[in-house]
Amino acid sequence: AGIMTVCYRFGTAAAVLLAIGTGRSCHAFSSLSMSAAAPKNIVVVGGGIQGTSVAYHIATSSKLPAGSKITLLEAKAPASAASGKGGGFMARSWGDGGNTQQLHHLAFDMYEALAKELGCETYRKLPVLSVRPGFSGEGGAKKARKSAKLGPLVPSWLDGSVGPISALGYGDDTAQITPYEFVTKMLEKAGDKVEVRLGTCEGVDTEQGSERGSRKITGVRYTPRDSDDGTVETIPADDIIVSAGPWSCAAEDWFQGAVELPMEGVKSTSIVWQKPEGMDKVDATALFCGEDNRFETHLEVYPRPDDSIYICGIGGSDYISKEELKAGAYREVCEAKESRVDAASASFREMSATYKAKGELDRVQACMRPCPPDAKPYMGCVPGFEGAHINAGHNCWGIAWAPACGKAIAELVLEGESTSLDLRPFDPARFTPVAKRGGRGRKKQGQSLGEQW
Repeated sequence: AGIMTVCYRFGTAAAVLLAIGTGRSCHAFSSLSMSAAAPKNIVVVGGGIQGTSVAYHIATSSKLPAGSKITLLEAKAPASAASGKGGGFMARSWGDGGNTQQLHHLAFDMYEALAKELGCETYRKLPVLSVRPGFSGEGGAKKARKSAKLGPLVPSWLDGSVGPISALGYGDDTAQITPYEFVTKMLEKAGDKVEVRLGTCEGVDTEQGSERGSRKITGVRYTPRDSDDGTVETIPADDIIVSAGPWSCAAEDWFQGAVELPMEGVKSTSIVWQKPEGMDKVDATALFCGEDNRFETHLEVYPRPDDSIYICGIGGSDYISKEELKAGAYREVCEAKESRVDAASASFREMSATYKAKGELDRVQACMRPCPPDAKPYMGCVPGFEGAHINAGHNCWGIAWAPACGKAIAELVLEGESTSLDLRPFDPARFTPVAKRGGRGRKKQGQSLGEQW
């Protein structure tokens, strides 16, 4: 109705960008075999690395019925939030030994093969050092360079005032990728199998489900990004996967309170340095720095294959409430905090005489990471809604875990369960009182009565 479609062209395929969530609450899979060949309309809400990974793995799965349609609904542009501004560091063995360890292992093992398959140029393994800042002189770096084991790992640009240095990884189980490239390459590879639309998800349409008291997803409502009058349109959907980072908590309202998704957004600044003039290359060793009390930083320093250096761990983060996130806080504009840019720049210059003398900032930026109360992601079905799924809240590991999460959610949507990961610890309804969860039987004021079919 007079609304121009906004399109991005990836490779040879036009991808219409739309911000929407698609999911299929766990269907009654007892009847799945009878309809397995039926084409499906699947909508993924959120075009960051997590949502794009879900769409990609669904699109490339042998279990996807012929004729199915996959739509990626994105509010602004693919990888426009944290996936366009994150560091892209991953570590296979850095988990705490708990139930998220499986995410580290599977994703790390998948990344190398996927990067090659997609033609990514920014994936590489690299060593990691622990560095204590705030010491006068070059004692730490000079001493480390004399070590047979540490010496080869110390980058030439670490030539300022630092203290003791130790190894956190030798490049066998630590790696990096530029997440923006990974998102772009997945969309290019998927081609016309994934239609990307720009728009803001407003909710879902449902009908009576296969069981008493359940609802079935039939559509995803959204406002196109280029709409002048706020007209809401609908994408037909059998499944919706909500994977919109910190803004995924809005799904509480879309599913009528059947699931509670407590979420806090942590808004943090990062900076990117250019390669200093006259330097041949920037040595590829990442640094995890201790607290620098002079500047209140705890820098994470990541040299990239393009010879820039990405730095986060700047401190001074802002904490954004669930209510603000539901209203779309910082989705359109997320600016760096100037005081933290200055602090991080000063701290880094103290550690690197080279950058202190010749370094120049390329850009400053900020983004948010989504943090549930228990620091575990929400991955699974929405109770009481057939075809509705959540994949969100991955905290600071969202980029590192993306291939594993995409694979697992694709299995859940297309096969009824994930065989790659145990998703039980990540149940989206774990914070939802039992009385409020979508149910299949009779209720009185939220309390279940009689048989729950």
